Amino acid sequence: MGTLIDAKQRGHENHHQRWERTHRAALLDQYRALQAEGVSQRQAAQALHIPRTTLQAWHVWQERLDACPQVVAFFESGPGLAFLHRLILALHVVFVEIGAGGIRLVCRFLEITALNRFVGASYGTQQQVNRHVEEAIVAYKHEETARLAQGMPPQEITVTQDETFTGGLCLVAMEPVSNYMLLEQVAEARDHVTWHACMEDALTPLKCTVIQSTSDEAPGLLAYVAQHLGAHHSPDLFHVQQELSKAVSAPMALKQRAAHKAVTKAEETLTRVHEHLNRANDELAPHGSGRPPKSAASLEQGKHKVDAARHEHQRLSAQREQVSQRIRAIGHAYHFVDLERGVRRNGKLIAGDIQSHIDTIRTIAQQEGLSEPCLARLDKAERVVPKMQATVAFVSGYVGQQVKQLELAPPQSFAMHAHLIPSYYLDRVASTRTVTAGEPLRALAERLRAPLFEPGGALNECSVLRQDQLKAKAAQLAEVFQRSSSNVEGRNGYLSLRNHQLRGLDHPRKRTCLTAVHNFFLTRSDGTTAAERFFGQKPRSMFAAILASVEIPPAPLSPPQRAAG
Repeated sequence: MGTLIDAKQRGHENHHQRWERTHRAALLDQYRALQAEGVSQRQAAQALHIPRTTLQAWHVWQERLDACPQVVAFFESGPGLAFLHRLILALHVVFVEIGAGGIRLVCRFLEITALNRFVGASYGTQQQVNRHVEEAIVAYKHEETARLAQGMPPQEITVTQDETFTGGLCLVAMEPVSNYMLLEQVAEARDHVTWHACMEDALTPLKCTVIQSTSDEAPGLLAYVAQHLGAHHSPDLFHVQQELSKAVSAPMALKQRAAHKAVTKAEETLTRVHEHLNRANDELAPHGSGRPPKSAASLEQGKHKVDAARHEHQRLSAQREQVSQRIRAIGHAYHFVDLERGVRRNGKLIAGDIQSHIDTIRTIAQQEGLSEPCLARLDKAERVVPKMQATVAFVSGYVGQQVKQLELAPPQSFAMHAHLIPSYYLDRVASTRTVTAGEPLRALAERLRAPLFEPGGALNECSVLRQDQLKAKAAQLAEVFQRSSSNVEGRNGYLSLRNHQLRGLDHPRKRTCLTAVHNFFLTRSDGTTAAERFFGQKPRSMFAAILASVEIPPAPLSPPQRAAG
């Protein structure tokens, strides 16, 4: 007769303990205190208003638990349960919500550390804990966003926008200065109507006006910015360089690899000819009648083919390197401030430099006889150049308008335009580079800024408070020129990584949790969150809110016990 096995799993989802864990720990602490005073168990049970059998069961459960008595006493005390509560929720926030480790790793961690004696370590139990944690994160996000929005100062912002198809179509919008996620929402389409509906819901509670949008040339985004926002659209430099790379660099890379193969093949052929000559020289027998061998001619021909193949490979490598340099030079030219001299640049001159680099790339593409689709991609990138010029003009006009509102004297106004704002722009560019590469930019910025506040400087006569205000305003205006939506592209890459690891991004709660963690939990090196930088005020601790709303996980139904006897 076979053994019957109950296939129904035991879980905590519908299990409600009569005695809440922290309350039970408090009663046990009181019981130990009474026991130390010489009070009997029966009298202690009466004083604590609990059945004596319950008190006995708790005592027996602790004695039989397979753990050190001191460890059991700690984790069954009030401070021990508080520590256990904080530890378990921290594991879910860090392992599951931030690190994408998954619930099973939390279960495994509890088993290895022997904490499964004091908290349920099954997947079902921890899955319920994780659900409560995520629900608490979602509730915190809605409450804290509404609270911070009420006290935020009015501001004019730029948004970077894009779509991602990880876990379904998702519209993403961020504020690039603070890196605050304004929108990360699943949508049915990416036309301008859908963008408007989603962005309006996101922007309505906030005291901010969008003056500029930086994105690729997607028709839906362009229509949304023009028809609904009424703001300026700034083209993304990355997509211009990407089109040029796909149009010219990628086809030339194919040619370069083919030329390398031709070099390898010619060298192998020449090697075989050399081997044939060596064997022929080793043979002492005279040749018979007939024509003499053509070994010398073959050797000369092989050397010529090798030289020609190497020359072609070197030529293509040089051409491809020139294309790469021109593409990088476009990024170097598209700056609001000249990075070598520290002076503001004219949009027409910037557009002329960019067009010159594109013309050089076009000449190389035509010389190499690239296909019509490649030239069409090049035309697509070239069409964005006037928009890049318009962006520089827009930024210049906006900066001029903002400085005019400061009502500065002409020398001070000139100092703001010519020195202070460019110095902070150089600092901003330096922050995106390595320490070594950014040092010349920081040194140039200091040379521009320091004389303004020295004796005889244009801003030296202002009060200290006024100087701080002008510095803050200059730093703010230096951020207006946004040439890339790389923060959104980076977010799309992060979501793709998360989706490949564990899937589940199509669940609205999971996606909202990732947004909340990004805005309210992750910090920069200065310790600030994206929400703090965007709203101008420090949000409440997200983890403290989780601790307050999620109960301590239940004890295991069948913890490991010592053998009797």
